[in-house]
Amino acid sequence: MVGNTPMVRINKISDETGCEILAKAEQCNGGGSVKDRAAFFLIKDALSKGQLSAGGTVVEGTAGNTGIGLAHMCLAMGFKCVIFMPNNQSKEKIDMLKTLGAIVNPVPVVPWDDPNNYNHQARRYAESLKNACWTNQFDNRANKLAHIETTGPEIWRETEGKVDAVTFGSGTGGTISGVGTFLKEKNSKIRVVLADPQGSVLYNYFKHGKLERIPGSSITEGIGQGRVTENMKDAPVDDAKAIMDVDAVNMTFRLLHEEGLFVGATTGLNVFSAYELAKEMGPGHTIVTCLCDTGHKYYARLFNRNVLKEMELLDKMPEIYHQYLHD
Repeated sequence: MVGNTPMVRINKISDETGCEILAKAEQCNGGGSVKDRAAFFLIKDALSKGQLSAGGTVVEGTAGNTGIGLAHMCLAMGFKCVIFMPNNQSKEKIDMLKTLGAIVNPVPVVPWDDPNNYNHQARRYAESLKNACWTNQFDNRANKLAHIETTGPEIWRETEGKVDAVTFGSGTGGTISGVGTFLKEKNSKIRVVLADPQGSVLYNYFKHGKLERIPGSSITEGIGQGRVTENMKDAPVDDAKAIMDVDAVNMTFRLLHEEGLFVGATTGLNVFSAYELAKEMGPGHTIVTCLCDTGHKYYARLFNRNVLKEMELLDKMPEIYHQYLHD
């Protein structure tokens, strides 16, 4: 149930731009997100290296979706699952992880270089146990390999090699780096474009060679970085786009209103980047991105009228989208 997800055409913006804007429907993975691919390869990597054996414990630091993928697979494969995550993530994700049998440890949000960062806490906890592994999604290149071996080949096959560009947001860097690496080997002219949210350093890193954050913090979850991960190192990124929350959120609701696609803000960011890229490249091109997961995990926040008002996003949203909000 991992991979071979449908490729869907985003009809209205494709028709508007004259490009084929396509997206891998990653919510169709068994665990409901693109991160199932990484989770599967991280567990396979631990098993192949002898870091994990029957009855062992998988430990990860995750903003949610990788943990959800790992929790599903741990149940199926007979492992325990322990998750450390930032305490600013949606309640829906935490509840889902607990329902899937994972032990969840929400911890305060601190930078990577702080020893109490959720990833470092996950590593230390795994080291304190016997027969346990920290899957280390950010710096374990098995994550990138998942997309070299699955997502990239699927995109190449499903577009019959006619893809002109791909664009993705980045948390760990596995998707954009792995897909980009595979596709560049097939055709070096394929453009690989990073979509980066507010508060992340990667836009300025790829555009200007500086690890400087885009101002602000983002409503998106699980993407944006303060550093270059091992998965992101040597990523064949040709360009980067800074995507503001207002554009990511409005595209999220446009996808719901026009296409019937109930998705989260990271998907909105991905598709808005593809939309901008289509206008930039001109008609006749094929641009691929992904629908990361569904909107269910973000219902309490992203689809809440009061939260959007507090974040000064509600007044910037077309009135027709307000019908999809709750109080």
